[in-house]
Amino acid sequence: MPNYVVPRCYISRSLIGLARFFRVTSPTCYSILSDHLKNRRIDEAKELFERIPSPNIYLCTKMIAGYAENLRLNEALTLFDKMPVKDTVMWNLMIKGCVECGNKDMGLKLFEEMTQRNVISYTTMISGFLKFGKVKEAESLFSEMPQKDVAAWNAMIYGYFENGRVEEAVKLFELMPYRNVISWTSVISGLDQYGRSDDALLIFKKMLDFFIEPTSSTFASVITACANARDLGLGSEIHACVVKLGYLYDTYVTASLITLYANCMHMDDSSKVFSERLHINIVVWTSLLTGYGLNYKHKEALKVFGDMIRIGLLPNQSSFTSALNSSCEMESIDLGKEIHGVAVKLGLNTDAFVGNSLVVLYSKCGNIDDGLIAFKEIPEKNIVSWNSIIVGCAQHGFGNWALTLFAQMVRSRADMDDITFTGLLAACSHSGMLEKGRRLFQYIPQSSSIEVTLEHYSCMVDILCRSGKLNEAEDLVKSMPMRPNLSIWLALLSGCKKHLNLELAERAAENVFHLDPNCSAAYVLLSNIYAFSGRWNDVARVRGNMRRRGNTKQPGCSWVNQKGIRHIFLSGDTSHPLNDGIYEKLEWLTEKLKEYGYVPDQRYALHDVEDEQKEVLLSYHSERLAICFALITTHGSAITVMKNLRVCGDCHSAIKLIAKIVDREIIVRDSSRFHHFRDGFCSCSDYW
Repeated sequence: MPNYVVPRCYISRSLIGLARFFRVTSPTCYSILSDHLKNRRIDEAKELFERIPSPNIYLCTKMIAGYAENLRLNEALTLFDKMPVKDTVMWNLMIKGCVECGNKDMGLKLFEEMTQRNVISYTTMISGFLKFGKVKEAESLFSEMPQKDVAAWNAMIYGYFENGRVEEAVKLFELMPYRNVISWTSVISGLDQYGRSDDALLIFKKMLDFFIEPTSSTFASVITACANARDLGLGSEIHACVVKLGYLYDTYVTASLITLYANCMHMDDSSKVFSERLHINIVVWTSLLTGYGLNYKHKEALKVFGDMIRIGLLPNQSSFTSALNSSCEMESIDLGKEIHGVAVKLGLNTDAFVGNSLVVLYSKCGNIDDGLIAFKEIPEKNIVSWNSIIVGCAQHGFGNWALTLFAQMVRSRADMDDITFTGLLAACSHSGMLEKGRRLFQYIPQSSSIEVTLEHYSCMVDILCRSGKLNEAEDLVKSMPMRPNLSIWLALLSGCKKHLNLELAERAAENVFHLDPNCSAAYVLLSNIYAFSGRWNDVARVRGNMRRRGNTKQPGCSWVNQKGIRHIFLSGDTSHPLNDGIYEKLEWLTEKLKEYGYVPDQRYALHDVEDEQKEVLLSYHSERLAICFALITTHGSAITVMKNLRVCGDCHSAIKLIAKIVDREIIVRDSSRFHHFRDGFCSCSDYW
């Protein structure tokens, strides 16, 4: 006789039918109801419950708990109101349900109506107040309690930490007449959460002095504190203790150990901890994924993410954020798009943390349009969301977009911080918006919570210098209330290069060398300014001083990322396997450029050699080789080239024409910003 599988729904209907027929109130019925509630089959539980003629208080309590756990508060309240007799357990459960479902006011109303409150009633309501940030109300109720057990004290301590009231939490902990392991663990975790990891470890040592036995939660919190404090010695000791006590295979202990060794740059030990057993918990996998990213092993991180998908383990928000960050660091937009696709399938692309990572990924990889789309898809934007897109627009030179987004940010009453204004000032700098930059800089002190920082001054100096206001920029530096740092003097020196102000350049360089005698960037800038002015003796003097100090100029290089592989080119490079094709394309472009009227700007050769040699040097710059490589290996799509130094003026002029010749968009990210070349124009409007 064949074996048939009877559907679960058929079994449920049959049992409900039996209950109707026999009017069952037996333990079997209680068991079935409990099973439905345990497995969140709330509708089946409701149908069975309504067939029971006179459910006792125990069944009603279980049903109310089930409704509340499934956020069906109205049904829980309706059943609660029908009950002729309500014991304290039911009242407490209903108050807890209101709080957990987000209806604090109804919970408070029930608490006030309750005639016989016990310590659980008070503790539940205190936790509710603290959950909604009502610290004063919680303190008042706590002081009114006729009796306080350790759970009530713990609830207050936990709530203080949740609301950022660290000192109050520590003081209350010291006042406790009796502390259990939960008390100690809450303080350890809370202190670590607010950056006081060393204090958290001292509390742990004090706990051991009181002979309190740690739990797995305690160990997980302490190991996390060791990770944040970079205390590998103590962390290793606790690891050994965990092994002896049998807590090694606890999920959160394992995840904390992986994070400990990763934070201490011992990634091999993290991998060993992970490999000690088969893990099916997303927290452990995400710890390993994040650890690889923290140790700059981004390929390994993405492999972990791929392995998670292959074994059917669904990533969470943290997994996606770490994977997207690794894609961003590898500048691999192709891999990032694949991860984005998985996030869309799981419905996590609109999560704020995932969405923020997508904005940064697309912005840093040259695709600001997709960055804006990812930003718009975030329903609940936080300050990181706004800052990420504003900074992204600034990097791409879309100043008006950044200011429009800022206006939306103001209208939405989102919080702002110093990074917001750094991004806005950078946007003004890269878009040539002098007056808007001035107004923004003047607006910052008017904000009650934001102070003008060195970064803001550096951006304002850059805005003035790019607009040719060198003397005003120098006056601003001299009038600063704080001492100018290296970046401010370098911004001034860089402005002198653009406008060839030798006198101010020498003063700015002198201040740079006073702060850092070995600043290679200042030597290079000063040398280039002399070279632009044809003062080759001064060029030789500066370069000689640089050599005597053991400084070397960072060689310029450009690269193209394709299918997870970075193809790097130096100026005049001939080492690439496709070298012949690259130079063939370069020669073709050189001829085409001449047809379009291109004349090399020999000043950018920066060497005292013959004019013909200067032209050759310019034509072999690394960004041109990278573009030629992309032209022979891709078709039709936009070309994205990364460069470690600022693109020179001659290459900037040439690439505008190359984009027109090949009829493709060419995106170049240099050390300062992104340039989008289309049809003979650049997004920077030559304000670079």
